[in-house]
Amino acid sequence: MPSKSIDHAFTASAYRGAASDPTYAGALSFMRRRFTKDLQGVDAVVLGIPFDAATSNRPGARFGPQAIRRASAIFDNDPQYPFARDLFEEMAVTDYGDVLLDYGNHQETPARIEAQAAEILASGAYLLGLGGDHFVTWPLLKAHAERHGPLALVHFDAHQDTWDDDGQRLDHGSFVARAVREGVIDASRSIQIGIRTQAPEDFGIRILRGDAVEDLSAQAIAEQILAHVGERPCYLTFDIDCLDPAFAPGTGTPVAGGPSSAKILSVLRKLGSLDIRGSDVVEVAPAYDHADITAIAGATVAMYMLGLRAERLSRSA
Repeated sequence: MPSKSIDHAFTASAYRGAASDPTYAGALSFMRRRFTKDLQGVDAVVLGIPFDAATSNRPGARFGPQAIRRASAIFDNDPQYPFARDLFEEMAVTDYGDVLLDYGNHQETPARIEAQAAEILASGAYLLGLGGDHFVTWPLLKAHAERHGPLALVHFDAHQDTWDDDGQRLDHGSFVARAVREGVIDASRSIQIGIRTQAPEDFGIRILRGDAVEDLSAQAIAEQILAHVGERPCYLTFDIDCLDPAFAPGTGTPVAGGPSSAKILSVLRKLGSLDIRGSDVVEVAPAYDHADITAIAGATVAMYMLGLRAERLSRSA
């Protein structure tokens, strides 16, 4: 089998190009990308953040990065739908592994995540984070804003995550409020999609609630996002519970009445003109999953994020 590879995550001699490992075997990096801490010549980096101590309901999202990597093995070396290209032919992507966190000292967690993200961003690489509960977006946002200035937030979720806190607690339901108050995001150009719960404060962020998402077409949803964010540099965060539990049961705080994975993937596909500076997929909790439904959805969302990045790099080349 001279044309086949195995354990491409370790044996690859270059960052670009597709792997040819069997989908059922080999080392499980994200989409078989090479595991490395070397950032030289890298266009995009995948980073796992295995943290779930800030969750308010069911724990288990610390296993999300593992589950997403495992599910991503189904994306074999064929051109990736719907991008009709090998995403890695022109874009060098690596898997950095996971942030090392001390399970017995959670107060150190935000600084550790932020420092790791800042190191990656300093190389000029695009960062795709795999959570972890949604608290991990807070230190990721801080690192991105430090480099790019305040960002518009494009936030797919069933929850607004705008609950109040004291600025110190670890809570996956308050990172948006903190980001607005500390000037990390520009609320006037930020938008939340799929919200199906009520919080006491919206901070002026545009909201497309679950019923609106149900009534609108994917094209109409995408048009509203593009019009609201405009040319503002933005950060894209995707809580897997944006999807209805029928399509993402493996999550800590599922909310009925959400959109299908097909509809939201169609929305994501239409966001190519956004100036996305960083992104993450969070809240995949595989202990509550069945047949990897949620992990596959999370891995596909992450692949779409890399697909949008590959197209943007291609246009700017």
